[in-house]
Amino acid sequence: MDLILGMARTDERIRAVYMNGSRTNPNAPKDIYQDYDIVFVVTEIMTFINDKSWIAHFGTPLIIQEPDWNDVHTGIENAAHDFSRRYAWLMLFDDGNRIDLSLETKEEGVKKFLSDKLTVLLLDKDNLLPEIPPPSDEDYHVKRPMKNQYLACCNEFWWCLNNVAKGIARDELPYAMGMLNHYVRDMLNEMVQWHIGIKTHFSVSTGKMGKYFKKYLSSELYGQYAATYSGSDYADMWASVDIMCDLFHTLAAEVAEHMGFFYRQEEEDGTRKYLEMVKKGIS
Repeated sequence: MDLILGMARTDERIRAVYMNGSRTNPNAPKDIYQDYDIVFVVTEIMTFINDKSWIAHFGTPLIIQEPDWNDVHTGIENAAHDFSRRYAWLMLFDDGNRIDLSLETKEEGVKKFLSDKLTVLLLDKDNLLPEIPPPSDEDYHVKRPMKNQYLACCNEFWWCLNNVAKGIARDELPYAMGMLNHYVRDMLNEMVQWHIGIKTHFSVSTGKMGKYFKKYLSSELYGQYAATYSGSDYADMWASVDIMCDLFHTLAAEVAEHMGFFYRQEEEDGTRKYLEMVKKGIS
């Protein structure tokens, strides 16, 4: 932090500094792997891009990513990638520290400063930025599902399993794994979040990609969840699919009862029948 603020104080281009991310979250576990998510509000950005010698101020980088540059040069360019208004560097240094540093012009900084409740002001040379309340992860808490959102989640989970089964039957491992661990798992994760929301009165965050599931699930449920990850052996994949189906049913039925929704058992029954057909080589 001394390096970050030291650079900001001595470089006249940098007018304000704020931080967000896990280091500002009072509920996030603290450890040596936490990144420094830093924003420099600057007078202009292009000189930082054209001459990157300033990076050495923080140490010797092991690897750097410039996500805005990557997006533009891989065909994802859009109006949000105006380098003269906002640009980011993700930097991992040889002492193990990582700094995710974004530069914003004054206009962008004023607009974005209040957009994330996990924000702490570190420096403001010109009193550019407004007052901000103490950081809170409230915006990241699990949200109560709406009825149609719940029904769509259930439908997507059971529907996409037919693609997993076909991928296994055709010996198309990348496709089967992709369907299982993206489309199907995304819906399982959503149901897990709602279960946790119910248990905690929708007052917690489960973290990015469910990284806090273990903290909030019972040991039995977390053991089931962990068993939904399989190796590349198809028998192992089928076993994981079965566990995933059982776990989803348990959680979906609980969420439906708590929220006053109706669980469409016929969708589950139809998919389970098809899965058994494919397992037996009959379709």
